[in-house]
Amino acid sequence: MIDRPTVQRILDAADIVDVVSEFVTLRKSGANYKGLCPFHNDSTPSFSVSPARNYCHCFSCGKGGSPVGFIMEHEQMTYPEALRWLAKRYHIEIKERELSDAEREQASERESLFIVNEWAAQYYHDILLSDPTGRTIGMQYFRSRGFRDDIIERFRLGFALDDRRAMPSEAIRKGYRAEFLLKTGLCYKRDSEAALTQDNARDLLSDRFAGRAIFPWIGLNGKVVAFGGRKLDKATKGVQQKYVNSPDSDIYHKDHELFGIYQARKAIGR
Repeated sequence: MIDRPTVQRILDAADIVDVVSEFVTLRKSGANYKGLCPFHNDSTPSFSVSPARNYCHCFSCGKGGSPVGFIMEHEQMTYPEALRWLAKRYHIEIKERELSDAEREQASERESLFIVNEWAAQYYHDILLSDPTGRTIGMQYFRSRGFRDDIIERFRLGFALDDRRAMPSEAIRKGYRAEFLLKTGLCYKRDSEAALTQDNARDLLSDRFAGRAIFPWIGLNGKVVAFGGRKLDKATKGVQQKYVNSPDSDIYHKDHELFGIYQARKAIGR
């Protein structure tokens, strides 16, 4: 957990005009700034930002707040996540305090799912860029569909090898827990009756997305919540499941997510 002195440094550094300008086009209006409200369908500038008060407020829908409150509302973040977002923006080093046993138990599993997904997104992306099969098959697919390098990087696109044991074996070798590979939906068990352990995970777990182009789903908080995998064109003949998506989990509910929302958030704000 972030310690109190660090929290105060973040709060002192965060400038409401600077933060809101990341998402809203502002114009000077006397001592304040005005813009279209990012929280409702605003046709006239009803969103006011006060540098003196370090506060923003919409006179139409009533939403607004401090820099932390604005980020929490706009990016759908928790208070700690908003603090971390601001700390990164203002280059403030996060100093943590040790969590209590109760706090650690509550937060650890959910955070572990995000950590595993983040690793997997980078793993698939590295396969696409660096592995010979990823470059010749996966990259060729994206090129044939007109994807530029900047789009591939921005959306963190990747490729999964045909070998269904490759990704889970590498994850286990890196020390990631088998149960979280299962709970995120990255993998499934080949034998549904067998008890999964860290020792037998390489034999039991299969990569759900093997042989597919990978599209990570990134939430408004910037964390990877799920994945979509598409069979390549030459492999889709007679295949019913052209697309495979992550199943619902503690960090992903498909009806609550929109693919590309993280990459589009600034344009949406404007």
